Amino acid sequence: MLSAPRVGGLSQALINASINTAFTSAFASHYLFPFHLSIMASLQYLLFISFLLFFVAPGVAQQSFRPKALVVPVSKDASTLQYLTTINQRTPFVPIRVVVDLGGRYLWVDCERDYVSSTYRPARCGSAQCSLAGANGCGDCFDGPRPGCNNNTCAVGPGNTVTNTAGPGEVAEDVVSLQSTDGRNPGRVVTVPRFLFACAPTSLLQGLANGVVGMAGFGRYRIGLPSQFSAAFSFRRKFAICLSSANGVIFFGDGPYVFLPGVDASESLTFTPLFINPISTAPSFPLGEPSAEYFIGVKSIKVNEKPVSLNTTLLSINSEGVGGTKISTVNPYTALEASIFKAVTEAFINEAAARNITRVAGVAPFEVCFSSRNIVGTRLGAAVPSIDLVLQNENTFWRIFGANSMVEVSREVSCLGFVNGGSNPMTSIVIGGYQLEDTLLQFDLATSRLGFSSTLLGRQTTCANFNFTSNA
Repeated sequence: MLSAPRVGGLSQALINASINTAFTSAFASHYLFPFHLSIMASLQYLLFISFLLFFVAPGVAQQSFRPKALVVPVSKDASTLQYLTTINQRTPFVPIRVVVDLGGRYLWVDCERDYVSSTYRPARCGSAQCSLAGANGCGDCFDGPRPGCNNNTCAVGPGNTVTNTAGPGEVAEDVVSLQSTDGRNPGRVVTVPRFLFACAPTSLLQGLANGVVGMAGFGRYRIGLPSQFSAAFSFRRKFAICLSSANGVIFFGDGPYVFLPGVDASESLTFTPLFINPISTAPSFPLGEPSAEYFIGVKSIKVNEKPVSLNTTLLSINSEGVGGTKISTVNPYTALEASIFKAVTEAFINEAAARNITRVAGVAPFEVCFSSRNIVGTRLGAAVPSIDLVLQNENTFWRIFGANSMVEVSREVSCLGFVNGGSNPMTSIVIGGYQLEDTLLQFDLATSRLGFSSTLLGRQTTCANFNFTSNA
């Protein structure tokens, strides 16, 4: 009788079953208990991580240096307002520019154009790599062999979350390298020899910034960048993003996160639970898969510290995955469901009028704009009414000051940087990139918790002030 192929002394069937069980239990536990994992789910998740260590990053353990954290730079594309980062991939190494997709499931790269690497390996049907990637089928490709087109390989549906489209993708692995960090400067370059990603067609790049070759998914997924790096180097399943209108930074691992002139942003974080939407919000996904995006529990909104009357049922995620609040790096500005947008903007207009700030005609994509004549500049941006996203209690809120709420569209006009998300969006509030800038966000996947700073402008620094001078 034939038995399942054996890998490292364990049957492939046992590996796949264990991975699926651990992953399902961990997600169910997070969804039902956002503050902690049950003991059983924790044990199962440790088993899942052991498989990641064994299959995703063999060879890493032989490296004499184990980093406690990693760091990559972030830039903002002025044309598309997308946030970009660069990592080294392939043999020989090629620096690849990719769009930062906070809720994306994994790294996907265009393999049809100029993908040359001696270490590229497609994932074979039935392999542990296919299970980890959540592959939705196997097949052959008769136009190869080449990266992205090989026989007996498994497929996924990589998604372009900017255009909300998906395409066919081959699961593969290749070498990736990036810099370690002590939280103050970059350190040694470290390598993951077998980093899992998806090979996608060139057509999926439509709508992305010039010069990019794909998207880097930071979502809560088995082969998302945070999960793979933490498994490869055995550091905590945390990462932090700090976006800027110029150059920002992303850390993998725990703090400190230090910005010139010596400000450790990890010392002053406010914490709130992360929630899992049981229904995927990706352009393409296997049936029954939960969302990889990061949701927080906004309970109410205040303008100038005064409550705004809202339909609060929109703030919760229903059984069909509709509603709630998520954080996005692909949405340039915060989008509010139509009735929420109306209530918040009307309150803002009234509070602005009380300060003799005059409303003027809208400037696309913004509906609510003002004359800059009576808007005074401060260290925290324009002196306009604050907007508070109230979280688990009245004392826990995300305050948005003028630097993150007002967009200067000309010398004479500034607009409220929130857009109308329509009457039936999948998610009621999508916190966009502009509202995230110069705020450090730490995502703790193990405890399902978000830590966020107040604007770093209040501490006389910005997200552009990480010192990228290497101390290696």
